[in-house]
Amino acid sequence: MPSNEVLQALPVPVLVVGRDQRITAQNDGAAGIFEIDLVGRHVATAIRQPALLEAIEAVLSGAAQADARLVVSKHGREVLYDVHLAKLASDHSVLLTFLDVSPHEEAGQMRSDFVANVSHELRTPLTALSGFIETLRGPARNDPDARARFLDIMEREAGRMNRLVTDLLSLSRVEDMGRMRPTDLVELDQVILMIVNALSPAAKERNVEVRFHSDAGQPTIVVGDRDQLTQVFTNLTENAIKYGRKGGTVQITMKIEPMVPVFKGPGLVVTVQDEGEGIDPKHLGRLTERFYRVDNHRSRELGGTGLGLAIVKHIVNRHRGRLRIESTPGSGSCFTVLLPMPDSA
Repeated sequence: MPSNEVLQALPVPVLVVGRDQRITAQNDGAAGIFEIDLVGRHVATAIRQPALLEAIEAVLSGAAQADARLVVSKHGREVLYDVHLAKLASDHSVLLTFLDVSPHEEAGQMRSDFVANVSHELRTPLTALSGFIETLRGPARNDPDARARFLDIMEREAGRMNRLVTDLLSLSRVEDMGRMRPTDLVELDQVILMIVNALSPAAKERNVEVRFHSDAGQPTIVVGDRDQLTQVFTNLTENAIKYGRKGGTVQITMKIEPMVPVFKGPGLVVTVQDEGEGIDPKHLGRLTERFYRVDNHRSRELGGTGLGLAIVKHIVNRHRGRLRIESTPGSGSCFTVLLPMPDSA
């Protein structure tokens, strides 16, 4: 059996099971998995997972090696380990090594979910377009009113697909640049003023007043990517206009905090507050997930793709910032972006 010093030096969790099916050694990594000292315990009482126990018995019975999987519940989530078992010829014991494959499994599941979501989002407008084309070629061929109505709907569905593809490309670009820190100096108050002016037609259409107030008392400079920061605050302001109360107010405020603990230095705090219906607390933790919507029908009717807040989160993370979401049903929603500031600011 390998010495305790060797087991502790291994970079993966390790258990050793003797011929009598009792655990004879473990390293700190294995103790972290099971959260108790297993040495001396019978393996059947320590590991109650039939497939892994069968693999241990197979190696003890003569097989040179085997593989199995261990599922452990930790902090409300399942952690998956690929377990490799090999016989130690010196004393006929079994060496078990554990490899955490949870991130790979989760990534695979995320890819599957992503493909399913994209397929679902595209299937609806494509089905609608196909149906209207068939109708225009048949029953509505000589009906000008129906043709005009169907063409309007087809234009809307095509626009929806175009927005989805644009957001998918945008999300892909943001993820690709995630490890590249921006280096430009951006005057953020001017960026937000430009956004407020650009969105004034949309605000006017819903009779919403967008107010911007800065307590900074000086130009607010951050290190960032101007285009991406424009995308962040355009998305948040546009959402506040769309989902806020018709005839209400959207309040954008900006202030400098001399010391933000997460930055260990000065930070810029920008909040976008609406007067909408608010969001049930159960949804808040998932709002930045891809394609997650509180109200699917309303979001689609307003042109949402379900990717906007996911893009916002990735951009804020790239800028070493923080995104906070607070909402109370009936009292509107508040989206807060914290960004580190240059010390010279």
